[in-house]
Amino acid sequence: MLSFEAVIFDMDGVVTRTAAVHSMAWKKMFDEYLYYREKEYREPFREFTHAGDYLSFVDGRPRYKGVDTFLKSRGINIPFGKPEDEPREETVCGLGNRKNEFFNQVLEAEGVGVYDSTVKLIKELLEKGVKVGIATSSKNCVPILEKAGLAGLFATRVDGMVSAELGLKGKPEPDIFTTASDNLGVEHHRAIVVEDAVSGVQAGRKGNFGLVIGVARENNAQELRTNGADIVVEDLSEITVDKINKLVQLKQAGR
Repeated sequence: MLSFEAVIFDMDGVVTRTAAVHSMAWKKMFDEYLYYREKEYREPFREFTHAGDYLSFVDGRPRYKGVDTFLKSRGINIPFGKPEDEPREETVCGLGNRKNEFFNQVLEAEGVGVYDSTVKLIKELLEKGVKVGIATSSKNCVPILEKAGLAGLFATRVDGMVSAELGLKGKPEPDIFTTASDNLGVEHHRAIVVEDAVSGVQAGRKGNFGLVIGVARENNAQELRTNGADIVVEDLSEITVDKINKLVQLKQAGR
């Protein structure tokens, strides 16, 4: 008998190969904006970097929160605006919408890749009667899953659109994971979170889940462990349902 009832997966970088597309879209948008500020406000240009900026301030966060957090890290304060702002408006929402525009252009041109090992694990979980959900900050979750042909695998979806409707706090708060667990009818300590972002494993730890699995796609295994992952793997091919069950049992026993 399994010692857990549900597994909740993050999407970008865990299920789908879209994390790199997000990173490219963020860089394109922010570099363009930072060049604009150099020209308009005579601020020295410092490029937006993957390791220093994307992973630290943007990765895993809701889109507008990511914009706001990064800008504040550079001492830049602009109006927040509103979600319907045009992509060229100099507001937090406008910049976030511009990033989304770039993201969708790449997605349309290149399609959606998936991690086969993750899909294999999900199907194994379903075969064993484990409930599976997806929780992501992305507002593009539905079209991405549909393009990837994976929408039917998940019994619940808590994404950026759902978060906006329900007023959920984004990662590193645990709201999207606890809501997914509630939707599945599973107590949080009987559910598992699978995440690749530091903000995501922080959310899993805050939510007191039965196990938090970190997926180190960015050579960031130590950061994931430090911030809340109970186990870190480079790919989900490294674990099985039986291994997950043993890890849950060891954690429950306090070992």
